[in-house]
Amino acid sequence: MRQAAPISDETAVLLAEHLHPVTFAKREMVLKAGIMCKYLWMIESGSLRHFWLMEDGREINTSFSVEGHLVFSMDEVYYGNLSEEYAETMEPVEAWRISVEDMNFLFETNLELCNWGRIIHQNEYRRLHRSHKERLTLSASERYRMFKQQFPIVHQRANLGFIASYLGITPSTLSRLRAEE
Repeated sequence: MRQAAPISDETAVLLAEHLHPVTFAKREMVLKAGIMCKYLWMIESGSLRHFWLMEDGREINTSFSVEGHLVFSMDEVYYGNLSEEYAETMEPVEAWRISVEDMNFLFETNLELCNWGRIIHQNEYRRLHRSHKERLTLSASERYRMFKQQFPIVHQRANLGFIASYLGITPSTLSRLRAEE
């Protein structure tokens, strides 16, 4: 995966002026469906899972975020709508918070940050596109192998049930695949 575009020291200082350190405890909700959170978070340490809550109460894991990732509601940032997704910490998280309003202002007024954001989103779109293709075309063992490549940190730190949900397999199937390694 390509890295985000580097930014100049001047732009880094400008961005830092808008960042505030925050910490979250394990199992704390960072995003909640139906609520405007008004912030983006740059993860310094820790991990989160992203999921949808189905009408029957099931949670379907859609992604994971770890160190170096941005966490935000695309519905809110891009469309001004309430989030449709949840993000919950899987372990304590240290992050840098910036308001959606400030981030949008920086994207509108700083070409370097606009390009930085574009590349981050372009890389995430590619990851999501590949994940969708893999879920539709690969066997469970192949999906798990690709997951380990895509999320090596999560593979080692996440609850097996969260990983199984993301892969669209049962926890027992995932346990069997892990035993075969």
